[in-house]
Amino acid sequence: QVQLVESGGGLVQAGGALRLSCAASGRTFSSYAMAWFRQAPGKERAFVAAISISTSTNYADSVKGRFTISRDNAKNTVYLQMNSLKPEDTAVYYCAARRFFQTPDRQLYDYWGQGTQVTVSS
Repeated sequence: QVQLVESGGGLVQAGGALRLSCAASGRTFSSYAMAWFRQAPGKERAFVAAISISTSTNYADSVKGRFTISRDNAKNTVYLQMNSLKPEDTAVYYCAARRFFQTPDRQLYDYWGQGTQVTVSS
């Protein structure tokens, strides 16, 4: 069982930056691929970024060049650095985990956090 707790959301102006954190419980964090998804009001939960156990990364086209996902296995934490934020980035951001291999398919993730709100004002 893995428990995930996100933090770092908030209100920021367009062009600003935020760093989200996701702290995981358990002693086998390094064996989990981690991902970030987001859900805007009235929309489906969408893939943002993922990182595998080998630290290979994958990004949605909408965030490439602006967002960076990273992990610190010693701290059982995955991060999402978000730069050059846009109003369309406004959403609840969720952290997710699955064993070994990352994928953009949200159906394949086994564990989810409770989400953190990110609001970008224009």
